[in-house]
Amino acid sequence: MDFRTRQQKLREHLASSHIEGLLVSHLPNIRYLCGFTGSAGFLLVEPGGSVFFTDVRYDTQAHEEVKDAKVVIARKSVLQAIGEFLARRKRNRKSILAVEAEHLTLAEKKRLNDALPSGIRLKDSPGIVERLRMVKDEDELDAIRAAVLLGAKLFDRAVEVLRPGIKEVEVAAEMELAARKAGAEEMSFPTIIASGARSALPHGRASAQPVPSNAFVVCDFGVILSGYCSDQTRTVWVGEVSDEARRTYEAVREAQQAAVNAIRPGVTVGEVDAAARKVLRRAGLGRNFTHSTGHGVGLEIHEIPRVAHGQTEVLQPGMVITIEPGVYFPGKWGVRIEDMVAVTSDGCEVMTPTSKDLMAV
Repeated sequence: MDFRTRQQKLREHLASSHIEGLLVSHLPNIRYLCGFTGSAGFLLVEPGGSVFFTDVRYDTQAHEEVKDAKVVIARKSVLQAIGEFLARRKRNRKSILAVEAEHLTLAEKKRLNDALPSGIRLKDSPGIVERLRMVKDEDELDAIRAAVLLGAKLFDRAVEVLRPGIKEVEVAAEMELAARKAGAEEMSFPTIIASGARSALPHGRASAQPVPSNAFVVCDFGVILSGYCSDQTRTVWVGEVSDEARRTYEAVREAQQAAVNAIRPGVTVGEVDAAARKVLRRAGLGRNFTHSTGHGVGLEIHEIPRVAHGQTEVLQPGMVITIEPGVYFPGKWGVRIEDMVAVTSDGCEVMTPTSKDLMAV
């Protein structure tokens, strides 16, 4: 990973925004900028360089992982160490330090403010690093492709064990065990196996409910590999497929493909969302599509951009988004189909390799 280039892009953005320095507190942002994978730390990015602060638990790890930043190990409070460092550097000169407003807690902000010398004022900053992360570089795209391919194999295991009477949590457990055996660091999120009436819950995590016959099963899952997430959904039918079930499924599949077909540089994410909704409205299912069409994926399972109605973010090459329309009938069933898609210079690359044909088990 080219951490030097990432930090330089951030410095250029800070300079254009007249921000003297940014204290990065969100751990995925820290990993993106310098490679640290631990659970505690702050990265100070200034025009003259970067400094990573952590505590003694991460002394060895920080010195092994952190790239293109000086490492400071705090023997007591990390925030106090930041304050003392800046006091030595600034010597009470008046300056502004930006902080990640969406990630620094009020308590942390107060402790930091108390630790800073009087000449330094804190300023809330919007998601600067998140916007840099929105467009993936080639190293990131390769890492995401690997995560997607590993994750896709889990669906094969789900199909092998799915049958009437097996508990949803048992299916999820088989998938998660297969993920670990294949080298996944962890799951991207708690695996969703939602069957029968529970398939109408968009986020119906696996429960102790036995899978019924003649019902849909929504399987939504993903893995983390080399820090990067995958996300995939397939909906299968248990039993003999009814005509109504097939019509519902095919409408969602057509909507999902329409959204994929709309992806190319220069198109807004709102237009991609609209492509899916148009198909479902035509099928009389528009009111049953109750969530957004997708979201960005990378070091976190939910990143910008949000692929939803009214969103105006313009697609650029290197963005990776999900396309996951679904329809839900409370008390009856639900269907969702999801792929991960990378925006390319002339269109898009569907990363998810799994067939979207309706499968019955």
